[in-house]
Amino acid sequence: MERRVTAGAGGAPAGDGELLTIGAFARACRLSPKALRLYDELGLLTPERVDPHSGYRRYAPAQLERARLVAWLRRLGMPLARIREVCALAPNAAAAEVAAYWAGVEADTAARRDLAAFLVDQLSRKDTVMTGPSTPVTMRCAALTDQGLVRPAHQDAAHAGPRLLAVADGYGPGGDLAATAAIEALKDLEHHDLTSADLPAALEEAARRAHRAAPSAGEATGSTLTALLRSGTQLALLHLGDSRAYVLRDSGLFRVTHDHTWVQSLVDEGRLTPEEAASHPQRARLLRALDGATDFAPDLQLLQARPGERYLLCTDGLTSVVPPETIQDVLTAADDPGLAVRELIRLTREAGAPDNVACVVGELTAAEAAA
Repeated sequence: MERRVTAGAGGAPAGDGELLTIGAFARACRLSPKALRLYDELGLLTPERVDPHSGYRRYAPAQLERARLVAWLRRLGMPLARIREVCALAPNAAAAEVAAYWAGVEADTAARRDLAAFLVDQLSRKDTVMTGPSTPVTMRCAALTDQGLVRPAHQDAAHAGPRLLAVADGYGPGGDLAATAAIEALKDLEHHDLTSADLPAALEEAARRAHRAAPSAGEATGSTLTALLRSGTQLALLHLGDSRAYVLRDSGLFRVTHDHTWVQSLVDEGRLTPEEAASHPQRARLLRALDGATDFAPDLQLLQARPGERYLLCTDGLTSVVPPETIQDVLTAADDPGLAVRELIRLTREAGAPDNVACVVGELTAAEAAA
């Protein structure tokens, strides 16, 4: 069956003697015949000529440069859709695109390295908890919110208590009420003496009640919710939306939540770099939230904490303008959680505060030290 016959240079059909067989072309460009057939099907590397009877592919020597570029970009791990875009660009623009892609890879690698370090530390603690003596602890904490310098209304809410830390970022016409309701739904947990086994279920059920109570009619209204519930040194973390939770440990500052946004999903798929995502016009589009209309699907995890660690929960009004390095410096230097939240709000306003902001800082402290 005839698929196509393409013209050679000058518009005339290329003679077979001037072309390379698929095997010879594969050896020359270091791509397998299987890969070449795939790239042909995708329109990424089309043969110069296809025999109308046998379907056998032949390539022009001039196509080797593009083929080698494709091979190199695949070795970098670049997705095929992005390779097609690079190959369509002029050399300088293609070089800039490759540089941008690799910057994204390095940023992602650094984030995964930090996550791996956090998981190694977290998992190694489990044996210590099972075999070591229990240390009575308490939580020093502080919460602060600010309307910012641009928004006409304040729709963020926060809570800080000895057992519960939480932030919520409302959106839509009733966003302020949605965020406040989300926090209020959890506050009763402060008065329950829960075991570590009960923590995730209790936190999830309280958040589920808030989700069911959220308005689901009319204009889109809802709230994010990120919360930590403590029993001793065990912390249950619940997360929905693009507010965030961080922990400051001896080994550094770690983000322990993953944004539930459409833009983050594009980063996860390799279609956007983290830098591109930060300025994307739809970066606030949520895939999960407390809204009463979508499925209730929070992230839940149980963390093992130690005295001296500090935990930060914050809305995106902080993280969109204050970089992680600065956040770490503030959490490290502040004498107490109250000073930390005030300094973080100050830095947000200094950076223009384009959004509402809420932040909570909790510090786990040995009970005797806090007495």
